[in-house]
Amino acid sequence: MAEKPKQIIAIGGGGFYRDAENLELEKYVIRQSGSDNPRVCFIPTASGEPDHYVASFYAAFLKLGCKPSVLTFFKRTPDLRSFLLNQDVIFVGGGNTKSLIAVWRDWGAVEMLREAWQSGIVLTGVSAGAICWFEQGLTDSFSDGLRPLGCLGFLPGSCCPHYDGEAQRRPSLHKLLTAGEIAAGVAIEDWTGVHFIGSEIHKVIASKRGARAYSMRAVHGSVQEVALPVEYLP
Repeated sequence: MAEKPKQIIAIGGGGFYRDAENLELEKYVIRQSGSDNPRVCFIPTASGEPDHYVASFYAAFLKLGCKPSVLTFFKRTPDLRSFLLNQDVIFVGGGNTKSLIAVWRDWGAVEMLREAWQSGIVLTGVSAGAICWFEQGLTDSFSDGLRPLGCLGFLPGSCCPHYDGEAQRRPSLHKLLTAGEIAAGVAIEDWTGVHFIGSEIHKVIASKRGARAYSMRAVHGSVQEVALPVEYLP
């Protein structure tokens, strides 16, 4: 049996919580698991595990023929390693990335998630659930504005979500790149996913026409923003 690749699909924004009728990104994610009835775990730590977010997840993924479950850290928490390694897809929700990482580290979940990734379980997520996998992310976890944040480092470089959906994302990222305060990486618009196999970009997909992702870096004090080829999902 062939070894499963390491896969992460970082989604810039949108998804089942924003539009329950547009589940094309979610369909793409579950196809990568290779299972017709995949076990999909939702981790809503970054938003404090609100009931309405969890309900939206169950509604969407039951509709897609999955076996959904939710990993909680603010209620009774199961044996993490056995729970996480018994999934086909792990989907991380949006919210406060700094708090998300702090909770995971305190529980010892980071290395279990790394083990899940290395075993071929698909890791994915939106907003905070996208940037957490990179070395750095541009986050709104702080009340005084957008800042770079050290993240888990499964993927190299930086990630900025909501690149078209929040007015301050693009100028803030450009400023930080120029100042050398954030590493080169990717900027992802809403309704767009960047699919990594290993540490390399395999494909960019989007569920709305015109949505894009970009390769970002600073060269000699100027920002290079290069649109990546994108496949629009049906």
